Amino acid sequence: MSARELITEHLGLWTEAVTKKSSSGRGSNGKVELTGVKKLRELILELAVRGKLVTQDKDDGPVSLLLKKIESEKSAQLKAKAIRKPKKLPEIQEIEQPFPIPVSWRYCRLNELGVWGSGATPKRGNSHYYGGGIPWFKSGELYKDFIDSSEETITELAVQETSVRMNQPGDVLIAMYGATIGKASILEVAGTTNQAVCACTPWPGISNRFLLLLLKAYRSRFIAMGAGGAQPNISREKIIATVIGLPPEEEQHRIVQKVDELMALCDRLEQQTSDQLEAHETLVDTLLGTLTQSENATELADNWARLAAHFDTLFTTEQSIDKLKQTILQLAVMGRLAKPANQEEEPIESLVENLASERADGDNKTSQRKKKDSPQIASKGFRHPIPENWKWIKFGETWINSFYGPRFAKHDYVPSGGIPTVRTTDMDDKGRIDLRNAPTVLVPANKKELYLLEKNDILVTRSGSIGVTAVYDLETPAIPSAYLIRLRLCPSINPHYVFIYLNSPHGQKSLGVHSTAVGVPNVNATKMASFDFPLPPKEEQSRIVQKVDELIALCDQLKERLNQACKTRCQLAETIVEQGLSA
Repeated sequence: MSARELITEHLGLWTEAVTKKSSSGRGSNGKVELTGVKKLRELILELAVRGKLVTQDKDDGPVSLLLKKIESEKSAQLKAKAIRKPKKLPEIQEIEQPFPIPVSWRYCRLNELGVWGSGATPKRGNSHYYGGGIPWFKSGELYKDFIDSSEETITELAVQETSVRMNQPGDVLIAMYGATIGKASILEVAGTTNQAVCACTPWPGISNRFLLLLLKAYRSRFIAMGAGGAQPNISREKIIATVIGLPPEEEQHRIVQKVDELMALCDRLEQQTSDQLEAHETLVDTLLGTLTQSENATELADNWARLAAHFDTLFTTEQSIDKLKQTILQLAVMGRLAKPANQEEEPIESLVENLASERADGDNKTSQRKKKDSPQIASKGFRHPIPENWKWIKFGETWINSFYGPRFAKHDYVPSGGIPTVRTTDMDDKGRIDLRNAPTVLVPANKKELYLLEKNDILVTRSGSIGVTAVYDLETPAIPSAYLIRLRLCPSINPHYVFIYLNSPHGQKSLGVHSTAVGVPNVNATKMASFDFPLPPKEEQSRIVQKVDELIALCDQLKERLNQACKTRCQLAETIVEQGLSA
């Protein structure tokens, strides 16, 4: 099977194999990585350096002649003292040969392809070394195939007085340190590098474009060479000793041309897939938006029917399912999800009176607890339509008091015998708390009543990853960590409804989760007390929680099946790559 057939016969797989990009924090943008196309690019490069991308031509000059030409040029430069005599490397053993190559190719070490040298950093304290007209590249700047400008420059004096290597246009650079290991670029200008970059001036007959794609294909191997230390690094010595397959000069150019052609095809596939995903996301946003914008139950039912008719084609990505979850939560706090209260249930006015009474009783129980937060603070608020038997109140009217997690000195933490402290990292997106890895502290006896959490307390992250929330429902004694706010709810408030509220688009907007403000995001109890809170009757709160649990569970099942399907597609792509390389 030719390279083109390998690609074109599996187009669907290359474009459908996608995975969610790894990200941290509640501010994840939910972007996806086109894993299939990424694997396809890797396959193209691997086929290229194994001699499987283009056909061999018997009219090409033999590699032995090319190697003789290189030796002749090397001897001439040594005689002219233009280069130093390179260290002789051992003969290539069969065990070093990375893969079979065509009979017209030869195994050689990278050292034979050019003159290699690493850079240096002129002394930072000498201002005469910096700010000149000579580009000075660092490893992080090797992010594209051709580079012509650097973040910093050095002077002629730095070149004369330090060990920096002056590289010429056409030289090939490769990064040797940290996360950039194996990244490679071709210089389009004369320039220098720091010590984290190795440069190669290719010998005549060695295409710098071929050397570039060769280094890119070998990147995973270079990364493996650097593994094991605190920071992954490789050296010039490891690079030049690496064994590769060298094709005739003419074939090098044909390989470069074919790789360019196939990479352009990958670019088109990537763009097409990205456009489709973007259009799909817009469609999902539009249709889900009709649900929350429905003015009455009839319109909501019609809009849901329209969405349900295309459910299998709409919710085919992890992002679309996450958006469905958010819509469910928003519908819940709008009173559109559960069966409304009947006349036999407690009216909303009675619930509001009970809350006021419970707040007063709770606040008078102990003088140690922080005074309840006043909900009478003016706020802009985010109000949406709610049922007539609901009521808008301030969020602070739903809790008895709030408490900021205490700070502890280093010596207060103990390996055993202490009380676990709940951190944001101990709380999951379903509001559950896992104390297995929570640090433990010694708490003075006179502070335990103040610090200890009670069942149904609400925890909210107040700084950094704001908006992460949980309901404390464990029997194990625990206290909130310093970056959490503890809310002790009134008994008439269902804590799981509060969790739904805080995680709904309404609640997240109130918390400022997606704010673009500069600085570390934060929220406090005083601000939270002023949030507009859509209060349903007590019995309806429980029905809302039950319905949300049912629907979110269905979403999780759908996402699990989707993730399994994505995993299968990625495994298939990997299998095709392996088959293509072993054919």
